[in-house]
Amino acid sequence: MLVLLRKEINDFLNSLIGYMVIIIFLVVVGLFLWVFPGEYNILKSGYANIDSLFILAPWVFMFLAPAITMRMFSEEQRNGTIELLLTKPLSEWQIVISKYLAGVLLVMFSLLPTLIYYFTVSELGAPQNNVDTGAMWGSYIGLFCLASGFISIGLFASSISNNQIVSFVIALFLCFFAYVGFESLSSLELFGIADHIILKLGVNEHYLSLSRGVIDSRDILYFGSLILLFLLFTKVKLDSRKW
Repeated sequence: MLVLLRKEINDFLNSLIGYMVIIIFLVVVGLFLWVFPGEYNILKSGYANIDSLFILAPWVFMFLAPAITMRMFSEEQRNGTIELLLTKPLSEWQIVISKYLAGVLLVMFSLLPTLIYYFTVSELGAPQNNVDTGAMWGSYIGLFCLASGFISIGLFASSISNNQIVSFVIALFLCFFAYVGFESLSSLELFGIADHIILKLGVNEHYLSLSRGVIDSRDILYFGSLILLFLLFTKVKLDSRKW
């Protein structure tokens, strides 16, 4: 399993995909936070916080997570190497988890440099270090959970098609619906008391809860269940090749 995990990470680092994902994430977010004028610009907001990062990042990851995962199984299927992979002394779960962890590590690498934003804002504040650290760490945990959930969705999308572009589009749609679809449905108020349940099924509701700085076990359980569900879907799709 560790061998496959190292292979996936090396594949990222030996190609442009891994570096492009990290660079695009940092450049896009950095431009909105520090360069482009507007509501997300930290320097013009007048407040010592990096809330704009946690508003923008989910939308950026909505595109980057599918880009990270679209080739993981699609390329294996297109090249015919999926059969060779399945004959190795690894269970389907080990294969799925190895590829998933490789994507999550890439997400972590892309988030780490943004800690510079926190230290910068902390130094620019008046007085210095006047930053809500609790809310900031809660937001980072929420963003990491959200991105990890998107990775699991993208991995499933990659397993159902041997075309990387199709996998990307499917993953993008599923991530978008998971993030805002349930919230939009609940806002229509068509289902009565069930509207609240529908709202709780959405990713954004739990992400916002963590962003307040309160680590609620229900939110962690939600993201854990979301990740496990799509990893299970991926495993079932791999198992279906034996049917």
